[in-house]
Amino acid sequence: MTEQSVSIRSICVYCGSRPGRDPSHMAAGRALGREIAEYGLRLVYGGGTKGIMGAVASGVLSGGGQVTGIIPEFLIDMEATRHSLGQLNELIVTPDMHARKHTMFERSDAFVALPGGIGTLEEIVEIMTWAQLGRHEKPMVFANVNGFWDPMMELMRHMTEEGFLHTAHRVQPLVVDDVSGIIPAIMAQAAQLAADRDGEDEVISKM
Repeated sequence: MTEQSVSIRSICVYCGSRPGRDPSHMAAGRALGREIAEYGLRLVYGGGTKGIMGAVASGVLSGGGQVTGIIPEFLIDMEATRHSLGQLNELIVTPDMHARKHTMFERSDAFVALPGGIGTLEEIVEIMTWAQLGRHEKPMVFANVNGFWDPMMELMRHMTEEGFLHTAHRVQPLVVDDVSGIIPAIMAQAAQLAADRDGEDEVISKM
C-alpha cells in the first residue's frame, strides 16, 4: 500500500451523508465540488447522493467534472438512490466497508475531510494512521468550516503533548478554513514533497 507519487489527479472527500444543522456545511460541499471540477480533478468519494456527500458530487458534476463513487452494496439504499447513482461518471460497488476504504485510498492522490460524523472521522483518522506508519505521503486536509474541526485539532495537540504522536512529523494534516484555499494548499504541499524528494535523490546520487 506504500504510495510515493505526489502528482494530484484525484481528490478523495470524506463528509457527512446528512446535511447537518449549519447550512454553511452544504454550501461548502457544493463549493468544494465546483473547485475540484474547475481544477480538472476527479472526485473520489463514498458514493452517497444525500447530505454533504451529495452536495460535493453535485458541485463537481454541475461544473463538468468527473466523479467516482465507491459504495458498499448494503449502503446503496441508505446513503443514495439507484437513480441518482446512475448520474455518476463511475460507480464502484464493493462487498464491504473495508474494500470501499481501500479502493478509495488507491484511487486518490489527496484527502479532504469536510464536516461529518463518526464515519467521516474514522475515515480521515485511518488515513492519518497510515501516514504515521509511513505508508503514504499524500496530502490530508481538514476543511475547517466554521471551526468544525477545532476540537479535533485540540485533541491532536493534546496527544502530541502527552507523547502519543511519536511520529508527529508524518501526521501534519493541513487545516484550511476557506474552501477556496483547499486545492491550492494541496498542490503546494504536493509540490514541496516532490521538491524534497528530488533533493534527497540528488544527495544520494552524490554519495
